[in-house]
Amino acid sequence: MTRHPAPGLKRRAPSDPRAIREEIRAEAQRLGFDAVGFAAAQAPPEQHDALAAFVHQGWHGDMDWLADDTETRANPARLWPRAGTLIALGMTYTPAHDPLAVLAQRDRAAIAVYAQGRDYHMVVKSRLKALGLWIWNRWGRELKVFVDTAPVMERPAAARAGLGWQGKHTNLVSRTHGSWLFLGEILTTLALPADEPERDHCGTCRACLDICPTGAFPAPGRLDARRCISYLTIEHAGPIPREFRAPIGNRIYGCDDCLAVCPWNKFAQTAREAAFAPRPGTAAPRLTDLAALDDAAFRRLFSGTAIKRSGRDRFVRNVAIALGNSADAQSLPAVRHLLDDTSPLVRGAAVWALMQLSPTAFREERERRRVAESDADVQAEWDAVPGTRKHAS
Repeated sequence: MTRHPAPGLKRRAPSDPRAIREEIRAEAQRLGFDAVGFAAAQAPPEQHDALAAFVHQGWHGDMDWLADDTETRANPARLWPRAGTLIALGMTYTPAHDPLAVLAQRDRAAIAVYAQGRDYHMVVKSRLKALGLWIWNRWGRELKVFVDTAPVMERPAAARAGLGWQGKHTNLVSRTHGSWLFLGEILTTLALPADEPERDHCGTCRACLDICPTGAFPAPGRLDARRCISYLTIEHAGPIPREFRAPIGNRIYGCDDCLAVCPWNKFAQTAREAAFAPRPGTAAPRLTDLAALDDAAFRRLFSGTAIKRSGRDRFVRNVAIALGNSADAQSLPAVRHLLDDTSPLVRGAAVWALMQLSPTAFREERERRRVAESDADVQAEWDAVPGTRKHAS
């Protein structure tokens, strides 16, 4: 969003920059933002260097958009050269419950905390627009708002503005809000003094690194997204690589492990924004119920949430993997049903799940289904499981 002053409309002339900064901070807090910080729009060169190294390693996986114009993505001033100040804003979504408790309920689905409420993009962006309109009306300066929808590296920007620091899990950590902050930004032509960046307070702690089920952190502060459960269950479009299926457990949308174990969370207050509270169908739903969702039912259940954006087939693929990890024979009917799904992505995951739950049922189904299957990826699932004819021959 860009705001321009209306022709002939008198605006309040900017006064002391520090006073303007504090007026904006107070208004942002009144609108519901829990963290507000200011930084120069121009980012340091090392921000681009870090992104370029990440892309060079191939750690971005299928997220090709991250590799597009890394110079602009790493530096907001290149995105909009007229910008003078970046305002970083955060809203806490700290859960009222232990988000890892559901991992022990293998017949239930673990959905990341951020996706359990209303889509945060809509909530945060509406507040950003309200704040932007207030700034425009008060000082008549152009501005743009962003919330995960443009090439702005949000976590480094928030760190530069003093909202926190990037922890060893690469997410933003705050001494006040722990690892639970939704982020958004405003770029403005106002020239305002920057806040002091927060120094790193992780110390020798490596809890977030050690808990990762798939070993997605090659080093502190480095993430190989190709191994990250959040990436695999949300961004990755194809079959989930076999080596990661068992470690995924019952995590069907995102993963909270590295966030939830951060010691700084003990200082975080439960989210005050009602829109971030879990909605029906998102707090530990039964896997078998989710496996029965067709596209229309999926859209109805997750309307207004971030989950809807992933699409039904990718979501049910994840559900099938979780069913295979449930060790629950009562899941077999749901898995058998998914073998007839119209989506090859879902069928392939169901083949793997069937073998995990019952090798006998797998052999029975394979006898009649392998020959009729037309999709190469699904055929490979029937052939790749130890104990089938291909492996026995």
